[in-house]
Amino acid sequence: MDRKHAEERIKKLRETINYHRYLYHVLDKQEISEAALDSLKHELWKLEQEFPDLITPDSPTQRVAGEVLKGFKKVAHEVPMLSLEDVFNEEEFNDWLARVQKLAPREKFDFFAELKIDGFAISLVYQDGIFVEGSTRGDGKVGEDVTVNLKTIESIPLRLEIFKGQLEERILKNLEKSIKKGRFEVRGEVYMTKKAFEKANSEQIKKGLPPYANPRNTAAGSIRQLNPKIAAERELDFLAYDMVTDVGQTTHEEVHLICKTLGFKTDSSARYCADVQGVMKFWKHIYEVRERLPHLIDGIVVNVNDNALRARLGVVGKAPRGSVAFKFPAKEATTIVEDIKIQVGRTGALTPVAHLKPVEIGGTTVSRATLHNEDEIKRLGIKIGDTVIVRRAGDVIPDVVRVLKEMRTGKEKEFHFPRVCPVCKGPVVRTKGEAAHRCLNVKCPAKRLENIYHFVSKKGFDVKGLGPKIIDKLNEEGLISSPADIFLLKEGDLAPLERFAEKSAENLVNAIRKSKEIEPAKFIFALGILHVGEETAALLAKQAVAQLTTKKFAEHFKKLSLEELEKMPDVGPVVAKSIFDWFHNKENLKLLDDLDKAGIALRSPKLRVASLRPELRPRGFKFQGKNFVLTGELETLTRDEAKDKIRELGGDVSESVSKKTSYVVAGQTPGSKYEKAKKLGIKILNEKEFLKIL
Repeated sequence: MDRKHAEERIKKLRETINYHRYLYHVLDKQEISEAALDSLKHELWKLEQEFPDLITPDSPTQRVAGEVLKGFKKVAHEVPMLSLEDVFNEEEFNDWLARVQKLAPREKFDFFAELKIDGFAISLVYQDGIFVEGSTRGDGKVGEDVTVNLKTIESIPLRLEIFKGQLEERILKNLEKSIKKGRFEVRGEVYMTKKAFEKANSEQIKKGLPPYANPRNTAAGSIRQLNPKIAAERELDFLAYDMVTDVGQTTHEEVHLICKTLGFKTDSSARYCADVQGVMKFWKHIYEVRERLPHLIDGIVVNVNDNALRARLGVVGKAPRGSVAFKFPAKEATTIVEDIKIQVGRTGALTPVAHLKPVEIGGTTVSRATLHNEDEIKRLGIKIGDTVIVRRAGDVIPDVVRVLKEMRTGKEKEFHFPRVCPVCKGPVVRTKGEAAHRCLNVKCPAKRLENIYHFVSKKGFDVKGLGPKIIDKLNEEGLISSPADIFLLKEGDLAPLERFAEKSAENLVNAIRKSKEIEPAKFIFALGILHVGEETAALLAKQAVAQLTTKKFAEHFKKLSLEELEKMPDVGPVVAKSIFDWFHNKENLKLLDDLDKAGIALRSPKLRVASLRPELRPRGFKFQGKNFVLTGELETLTRDEAKDKIRELGGDVSESVSKKTSYVVAGQTPGSKYEKAKKLGIKILNEKEFLKIL
């Protein structure tokens, strides 16, 4: 990026960050996630590092927070309350370390790492051992006096006492003198546990009020209430992480020990790290267990452990050089939409895809995000060139959740949804009641290729080694034009192709041969029938379980009337019509006939057991009539393995929670299904309980 464009971008970033920081820190409101705001700040910081002459004193990177709210007395901090520089991956952490080591090349660096609680920074002042003043960070130099509200928090001592600890004698003597006479200042974080937040929201809902957005804002709002009774009701907590008063402490580790000795709650997970490897090990461990913690965190804080060395490293802007916030991969980030292109799927659906300036989200570089359909483009108001917030959750395709319209320069371009297929130029229609536009050309090459990709995918025929690139090559060479052609391939067809040695050709043909025997549910799913997903495919398989050849299978479904299909469990009118139409389409019937000739065999003895009358089933068939919903990540099983085990025992798996759900199996980071199950009073099994009943 040249200097002119950097200057324009920096200006827009500063304006946007200042607006959202004002909402967040002053008014306790939030329009975008903290992860998205961090991403904007990080981009600004990197641009300023690249063009240091563009740094100004009023830049958001040179300040801590917002203005002091009216209604509270102002408090000047004797020692400024600083913010921390953020790093988001191992490379950026090593860059930070390299910078500070240059300032002290002869020193040996060791570290003390602690959790970065998602809370509200507070300073506590004790005079002669008595709590006399508590204040917010404010702008770093001047905060707000919130002493009365802080006194309602049980974890904040009203009088300092020395409890049993592991302090050296020299520190203990100085500590005794300091708390008996003089000023003593401790700093830390006010926060809400997940449990307290759920309780507060439950009370809100009972009162008919909207639930709170997140624990951090709720904690901040509670401390800024003029009525201390409100703060007392919220069950807030306090965690000490630093102290201003010098009692002879030489390391940050000793600071934690002193705070604990004085009766403050400190981070029990905090750890001394002798080197960078120790820091990385701690960061990775906390990242893995973070969901099981009682409170929210967004990373760890890494401090140069030696206090004297950290002091010598000094301050840059408003951040101490000797400490850094090592954040976890964000689930959201901001980036720029460089283009919008249409992708044609196997059912002919036209999906707009945003081509993004590459950005790291959740530890992975993302350059594409789905925009779903025309309605979503209109709802977002998105244009080519916009700055957007992109979210990535698990293995789901990233999507754009918001456009930052305040970042626009006037150079952005409107996107117009095509009225003809961009691949075959065939007609495109939008069926009433559907959000998707579809290409009507049955011979559209994009639809045909996508169907083949789907057919051989893991949830279909699962042909090992046959991915989109190889399929494209086989199609270009005229070796395949339909899924059935795959099963006619021979080693001699493949060996002459680029990238295919004799052995790899033999391996692929063997993989194709092995995949000829398939479970009925996977076979139905592989056919790519519109509106028929995994669960519907499993239900249909039970209806046709005795039809063990593709020919008989085709005859069975062709004979079914629309009314008979609609009467099947969980098959509504739309899905029934789609199934009926598929099995009455000449090309589809030809595909089934070709597959039959190619030797495809449907085999599923376990599903045959499912079709038996209850009294004839084996004793182990215990999930008959039970409906399961899976949410979150399981450690010992994949989602597909868990579904297979449930079905093997006669159970059904659904994608949505309802009153018909028997159990919800909740892994790590469960989603909205977990909350809905709690509201409906449905039995929730953790992974250990689920494995036990298996």
